Formats: sequence, structure tokens, C-alpha cells
Amino acid sequence: MAADYHRPTKLPPGMFEDFVGGADPAQLSRAAHDTAAALLARVRADPDPEIVARLIDYTDRHGIDAIAELWSRSSAKSLPGALWRIYLLRTLIGQDAELLSLAYRRGTDVSRTIDQVVAGAAAPAGPPEVRDVADRVLHGAFTGDFAIALDRAAAFARVCAAGFASLADDADASDAVHPDRPAAFTRRALRLTELADELSACARLWRRDALD
Repeated sequence: MAADYHRPTKLPPGMFEDFVGGADPAQLSRAAHDTAAALLARVRADPDPEIVARLIDYTDRHGIDAIAELWSRSSAKSLPGALWRIYLLRTLIGQDAELLSLAYRRGTDVSRTIDQVVAGAAAPAGPPEVRDVADRVLHGAFTGDFAIALDRAAAFARVCAAGFASLADDADASDAVHPDRPAAFTRRALRLTELADELSACARLWRRDALD
């Protein structure tokens, strides 16, 4: 019984950049595809609120490594790859909601797209609001239109990417105390842009019934 409630594993520094930017393996595990498809089909067939809530909070209880072991090395344009990226984004938000909400707010100020409308975060977007977006995206993935959930996650990531790029510009001009901050913000912006592109590609594939 104790094994069901071990301490969740935190996302180590650099893990987000490594996972999102890394190359996908040439040979994908069929088990990853089968478990992702079976999980989605099972919940959609009987979207019990208690089961959905447990799936949304899964990484809070078990850690991101439990999901990574299943899906992280699947192709970015696959069902397990899409689910992994949604969970990864939620974990990133949960572990640094203050910084992500700052980037999101800055992104809404500098972005000239409708991404903030698609993402659907309440304004002003503080840590509770961005956590709520992450939970609602996962809830929609399991019970609503999967493509819409992917588009919302992608839009959120793009807004945050724009925000981090803007924060990096500010740090270039003024941050003598933390000289590594501009590079760190720029890397985060690039990785979030990649993540958004991958999620958008998955949404298009899902709509064509081609997301395996």
C-alpha cells in the first residue's frame, strides 16, 4: 500500500529542456502507444469524475518519472507523445507557477496573436489561474475534444514563450546580479515554442484521425 503513495518526483533543473529538445528514438515502443490509446479510450467510454481527477493529479502523487517511463521517448507526433507533453507542461506549471504566470502575463502584453484567447487563462493570470489552465487542459484531453485540449496547451506554451523572450530582453539590459538569466529565459522560450509546435501538430493529426 505504501508504494501507492510515495513522494512525487520533482522535475529536476534542465529536465524540461532535455525532454522537449531531445531527438525522438527511431523505434518507438508499441507498449507506449497501446497504453496511451487504452487509457484515453477507457476514460472516454466512462468519464467517471473520480477517475478523471486521479488522472489529472497523477504526477502530483507519483511524480513525473512515472509518466516519463511510459511515454517520454515516443515520437512527438504520436498519441503517447502528445499525452506526455501535456503532463510535462502541467508539471512545469505546478513546480514554478509564479514564474510561468509572470511569463504568461508578459506574453499577453507582447503577443499579437489570439493565443491568449485560445489558452483561456483568467485575467489577471496569477499562479492559481495558470494552474487552473493546466488542470482544465488535462480534463479536456480525457473528457472533451482532444484536439481542442492540445490547441489550448499549445496556445498557452506560445504565450509563455513570447513572455520568456521578452523577459530575456529585459534581463539583457539590466540584470547584472544574475548574468545567466537571459540565456536561461531564452532557452525556455525556445523549448516552449518547440512544445507548442509539437502540440499543434498533434491536434492537426488528431482531427485527421491520424494520431497513432
